[in-house]
Amino acid sequence: MKSLVIGTGGREHALARSLARDPDAEVHAAPGNPGIAEVASLHDVDPMDGADVAALATRLGVDLVVVGPEAPLVAGVADAVRAAGIACYGPSWEAARLEGSKAFSKDVMAAAGVPTARSFVCTTPDEAAAALDALGAPYVVKDDGLAAGKGVVVTTDRDEALAHAAACERVVVEEFLDGPEVSLFAVCDGTTARALQPAQDFKRIFDGGRGPNTGGMGAYSPLPWAPPDLAEQVLATVVQPTLDEMVRRESPFLGTLYVGLALTADGPRVIEFNCRFGDPDVQPVLALLTSSLGDLLKAAADGDLSAVPPPTFADGASVTVVMASAGYPESSSTGDVIVGTETLAVETDVDVIHAGTVRSDDGRLVTAGGRVLAVRAVGSDVADARAKAYEGINTISFPGAQWRRDIAAEPLGVVEGASLTQEN
Repeated sequence: MKSLVIGTGGREHALARSLARDPDAEVHAAPGNPGIAEVASLHDVDPMDGADVAALATRLGVDLVVVGPEAPLVAGVADAVRAAGIACYGPSWEAARLEGSKAFSKDVMAAAGVPTARSFVCTTPDEAAAALDALGAPYVVKDDGLAAGKGVVVTTDRDEALAHAAACERVVVEEFLDGPEVSLFAVCDGTTARALQPAQDFKRIFDGGRGPNTGGMGAYSPLPWAPPDLAEQVLATVVQPTLDEMVRRESPFLGTLYVGLALTADGPRVIEFNCRFGDPDVQPVLALLTSSLGDLLKAAADGDLSAVPPPTFADGASVTVVMASAGYPESSSTGDVIVGTETLAVETDVDVIHAGTVRSDDGRLVTAGGRVLAVRAVGSDVADARAKAYEGINTISFPGAQWRRDIAAEPLGVVEGASLTQEN
């Protein structure tokens, strides 16, 4: 299968690497990054320009386009590709509002009967203040629009919550869901879905779940402490009702429905929906996938998941640890030389997933963003995979590099998930 992955980050590198594992695979990417270039042919295209993406896909004669990031999906890039007659994995701009607008997402959940937090949509300071008082602390205030994983404040400080609300045009104020957090990815064909293996993401910048939210500092899968039937339960109570509601609204959802969950005392409840694979939490999941990712995504894009068997996963576990640049998440340092990634090139259980990296004019690998790269490892269990990932981290360096030392440290995964970590 000839595929084209749209995007530049760690998610797209992990997707391209998994797609390339198929014996007959030919993978292209646009714009890509130095890591993706190791498994795919790169092309220069604006990922936000649907017409250009469709033209590139037509010129390459690809069988499948996979749009990775949320911004192009919300902008309608998948619509442009499908209009050109090419199979595309990713929702329409209308369906992508499940991530593009927290208010729209909450409305769909309410109509579908999806278990989630009580919430209020607020556009004025007075509305926000009233909502905070009605729900009480801890306060959860989410920017209604896209915010790259950092548009939420979860705090016990009412003034901080009000300040965040005032800085946004429209916010969703919702009750805090107490319980460990889980990421579940559902591959959807518009009417049905197949679940991937659950994972847990670590959002805060510092060890112990402290500091500001980030796009994600690490993840692991599977979750030994989670209910064994969690995926099936979420498909039945969350994903299928949502797909049915989107069909009723004449906006079928085709693509990845990311379900961010809190496992509360009353059962799983939805923190948020995203319209694409999470980054970095999909990375360990894909590391364990043993069935064909290309066949799965193509069947979904064709609207016929029944054409392929359910995804299968290897025994053991996988852990991903993110290395970020100096100043992240408030800022980022670029142009810093990265040393040591080449030492992991021959590892079978450990690999490097590139995100914010580029090649300098003299060919050196340098930083180009906040989350620079991730070290991903597989092992016999979580402890083994974790040890391998941190061994890999110790071989890589760049000025100001920062990473968490507690990713997948059991039982910290459960404890951290129950702290103030809810994302946007």
